[in-house]
Amino acid sequence: MKFSLLSIRALIFALLMWAAGAYSAEAMDGVAVGALPPEAQQTLSLIKRGGPYPFPRDGVIFGNYQHALPSQPRGYYHEFTVKTPGVKSRGAQRIVVGGGTSPAPEYFYTGDHYATFKRIQE
Repeated sequence: MKFSLLSIRALIFALLMWAAGAYSAEAMDGVAVGALPPEAQQTLSLIKRGGPYPFPRDGVIFGNYQHALPSQPRGYYHEFTVKTPGVKSRGAQRIVVGGGTSPAPEYFYTGDHYATFKRIQE
């Protein structure tokens, strides 16, 4: 099996970030609901009401393959699209929900298609 130098460096970086706690929920920046874009606030309201959702992929399992959120078993996280004004596709904004309804869910916002997340603070 061959590994490129770039992939080895990326793996080392990810391990160092994990070891430093960069991926823990405690280290993650938070954002108040009122500071979210209006479209994200609307999506959060839809999630809490149980829909209806405007995009067919809303509610699918979010795999957390980038390990940007705290490690959890598959199926713990679900993603929902935040409409982006002027964009016809799904755009880059999402809200990811962890934990379902019990215990109380945790909500995360990404405005850059999973590159970074902020925990939504209610």
